[in-house]
Amino acid sequence: MDGLITIQSDYSVKETIDRLALIVESKGLTVFLRIDHQDNAAKQGLLIRPTELLIFGNPKAGTILMQDKQTSGIDLPAKALAWQDEKEKVWLTYNDTNWIASRHDLTNKSEMILKAIEEGMTLISIQAAKS
Repeated sequence: MDGLITIQSDYSVKETIDRLALIVESKGLTVFLRIDHQDNAAKQGLLIRPTELLIFGNPKAGTILMQDKQTSGIDLPAKALAWQDEKEKVWLTYNDTNWIASRHDLTNKSEMILKAIEEGMTLISIQAAKS
């Protein structure tokens, strides 16, 4: 899917997001929100497979991107979605920073921050999803 990076997780959806939240916080980033889509669906009498979203980031880095192009704020802070497919495999999906840069026509003012975000997302995603 355009603009998304997805890796398989060795853990359950809950464990993947638990691990990601701990890693994010250990790196000095802020966890803004955790959403359990399966639980929210169940409260409405609906069923979906396990799906949880973590919203997190670094306001300083995000502000630099928004100073470049304010519309980038629609894709900030960072988000990661852990979800279970119909074969019970668990996946971790997040936005590709290159897609965000292209979508918002970010300039070279954002280049260093985008590179840092890309490297950070790759690192923390692998740490959260792999044993």
